[in-house]
Amino acid sequence: MIFARRVFFVAGVYGVLALLPQYFMEERIGRDFPPPITHPEHFYGFVGVALAWQILFFVVARDPARYRGVMGPAVLEKLAFGIAALVLFAQGRLSALIAGAGVIDVVFAALFFASMRMVSRAHA
Repeated sequence: MIFARRVFFVAGVYGVLALLPQYFMEERIGRDFPPPITHPEHFYGFVGVALAWQILFFVVARDPARYRGVMGPAVLEKLAFGIAALVLFAQGRLSALIAGAGVIDVVFAALFFASMRMVSRAHA
């Protein structure tokens, strides 16, 4: 259980630190990674939904056994961005910096999966 607690807590901290500043960086992101953001509702919607998941990670970290049912969807949440980022990078449509964030999400997906298995075994 300690492993799962730490994994989900670290994932939550990392996610908040990576996502929260984006609320204040719309213009800079458009300048540093052109073209400019043309649909801000999609951008802010993504950041908001992703931040909500980080809160869920903190909830899971408090009691992994109780919340093991959401660990599977948490794996999918990490894979959704991670796999997409790697595919887009392979197609030459994404910068290495953003692909690196995708790799981090794939690593967290693997750690979430391992946590889910450990918690399920301990609960059985």
